[in-house]
Amino acid sequence: MLGLARWCISHRRTVVIGWIAIAILTSVIAQVVGRNYASNFTLPGTESQRASDLLSREFKIQSGDVDTIVFHYSRGTIDSPAVIGAIVPLLSEVSVSPDVVEVVSPYPSAGSAQVSRDRTTGFATIYYSKRANLLPSDTGTTVLNAVNGVHVPGLQVAAGGQVIEQAEGFSAGAATEVGAIAALIILLITFGSLTAAGMPLITAGLGLITGVALIGLATRVMSMSNVGPQLALMIGLGVGIDYALFIVTRFKEHYSELGEVNRSVIEAMDTSGRAILLAGTTVVIALLGMFATGVSFMYGLAVAAVIAVLCVLAASLTLLPAILSRWGARIVRPRGKRRGLLRRREPVSVVAGNGADAAVAPEPHRLSWRRWSEMVQARPWPLAIISIAVMVLALLPVVAMRLENSDAGNDPANTSSRQAFDLLAKGFGPGFNGPLLLVAELPGPNQSSALSQLQTTVAGTKGVVAVTKPEVSPSGTVAVMDAFPSTAPQAVATTNLVNQLRHSVLPAYKQQTKVPVLVGGFTAGSIDFSRVLSSKLPLFIGLVVVLSALLLMVIFRSLVIPVQAAVMNLLSIGGALGLTTLVFQDGWAAGLFGVEKAPIEPWIPVIMFAVVFGLSMDYEVFLISRVREEWIRRRDARVSVVEGIASTGRVITAAAAIMICVFLSFALGNERSLKEFGFGLAVAVFLDAVIVRCVMLPAVLEILGPITWRLPRWVDARLPHINIEGSAARALTEAGAREAAERETEPTTV
Repeated sequence: MLGLARWCISHRRTVVIGWIAIAILTSVIAQVVGRNYASNFTLPGTESQRASDLLSREFKIQSGDVDTIVFHYSRGTIDSPAVIGAIVPLLSEVSVSPDVVEVVSPYPSAGSAQVSRDRTTGFATIYYSKRANLLPSDTGTTVLNAVNGVHVPGLQVAAGGQVIEQAEGFSAGAATEVGAIAALIILLITFGSLTAAGMPLITAGLGLITGVALIGLATRVMSMSNVGPQLALMIGLGVGIDYALFIVTRFKEHYSELGEVNRSVIEAMDTSGRAILLAGTTVVIALLGMFATGVSFMYGLAVAAVIAVLCVLAASLTLLPAILSRWGARIVRPRGKRRGLLRRREPVSVVAGNGADAAVAPEPHRLSWRRWSEMVQARPWPLAIISIAVMVLALLPVVAMRLENSDAGNDPANTSSRQAFDLLAKGFGPGFNGPLLLVAELPGPNQSSALSQLQTTVAGTKGVVAVTKPEVSPSGTVAVMDAFPSTAPQAVATTNLVNQLRHSVLPAYKQQTKVPVLVGGFTAGSIDFSRVLSSKLPLFIGLVVVLSALLLMVIFRSLVIPVQAAVMNLLSIGGALGLTTLVFQDGWAAGLFGVEKAPIEPWIPVIMFAVVFGLSMDYEVFLISRVREEWIRRRDARVSVVEGIASTGRVITAAAAIMICVFLSFALGNERSLKEFGFGLAVAVFLDAVIVRCVMLPAVLEILGPITWRLPRWVDARLPHINIEGSAARALTEAGAREAAERETEPTTV
């Protein structure tokens, strides 16, 4: 770290120009090459995946995505000449669209089930050549354009389905701009200087520009959802600003002691630089832990977030020291009495001619945080119990959390997919928005009686309102039919129906006819997706916790710190998930975020755990590294905690405030899942920074005392040594060890 900092300082012009050139070059290349967002939802071993694979082999026309065009006529029936004159040409135009293999109209007798009982609503079915995640994201644009071109008084037309939703995309609104402005305001309040406030934003900005461009290029070599860049922006902007904030703050502290810019930059990188490197490592470990889920959809999200974190981390470790060495004097230069509206009255070190510092008055914010820590440590047991009770209360709703994909009924009201959902639900029932695809493997030809029995059996199942006629593949080995539930795709009753068909109705039918039947389609696949992620969640959490705990044990030479960090971080995550469940699933204050009650997206807890665990470890490393520095210098556990919190309380609070603003800003968009994710992360950061770091942690460390830093010698001897404290603290440790060794070797006088 010292060598890297010195090189960046001596080659600062090269570093700054190099970062600007890299950001521009990667952005241009990504723009020229183009981005190809797609989601790989393969779920090996699940019934829906087996059904999809069987159709891909034996019945290709049925193996692609199935979307709908829904139309409703308020001035009569859909048999009106005006309606027919508009819909028939529309369906003909759609049938020749790219990747469309067939369009089934409701007008022929074959499509009679596609007309409502009052004949005011109908829908056409669009069969695509591939699943939605394998098609270009703009495939549905031609359908949307054709639908939007229909203008008949009283006729409402809308298109829905996965391809359509993919083409419509989503908007995060002004989330990035709002987050950046909020961060700038907080940085101005924290530093009182536009130059100091701008440095973290410039560093994070160049890192993010590069990261987003690299993510775009990565879509050419791996499957990545279009939500990936938005998540990467959210995470990268937050951690990028925070990492730079910690370094700038430490630079100002060292300058008050040393009075020389370059030495202060080197000392800041030698301490905070090491801390953010290891903090970034924990974030990357947590994100890469998503590969343990075995769900390919999560891989793209993990890679996108890791690219963003690595880019802003690299910018903080290279670009920031270069900028500080050139313009750092401006943020520590004494200012006139009336200069700057946000000027903060800070004491200025007086450097003696021989380089020794004169007495420096304690900074007001350090005194405030010192008093706070002493107050908490004076009442450790009551405050520890209260803080734990608050966290447990927040996580209680997790018990009732239901992981399912929310349906198109949660899309913004102005989207075609939402309008199609509402029209289908009103004209036919909510279950028509999520048909269950029944795939029968026929043992031989002439199975019409068995298929008729299947249709009758499924139609008679409680919760099924309609079943289409079977369609047999050209080879005669596979037959498919759609079963329409009475409830919406995201309803608990629909999940129960799928389970009933799979575990009782269809196995009984197989015993009678020897015809195996699989339940597939998007709705059943979403249920399988939720089940797979839920089953892999314990493995994922255990892997990330164990790896991070091992890293902390190596860094801080303690058995207590890894356990404390794991427990407190899990409390923060649990509390955040509990409050997210309360708002988005149970509907408490849901109107504030413009959402309706619906299940929690199954991938939200996974990626939220990865991000929150990593960010919590950031604060853990920043705070505990300062506590350990003081422990090494003083060997007084109580004073070490007081000084550690006094040194980091203000900057951790500012960093948390920035994170909260950045994450909450994503609630301004129109995508429900991003709102869930942003809200959950903001709540997690708030709980971690306020309840855990300000109350629970100092109280617990006060109770444990010197036990915190005990490590068996045989363990210590086998662990590698990583310098997190910086060279100065390490020198003190080595000097103390030498003195202790000398005392042991001195002869004892009797």
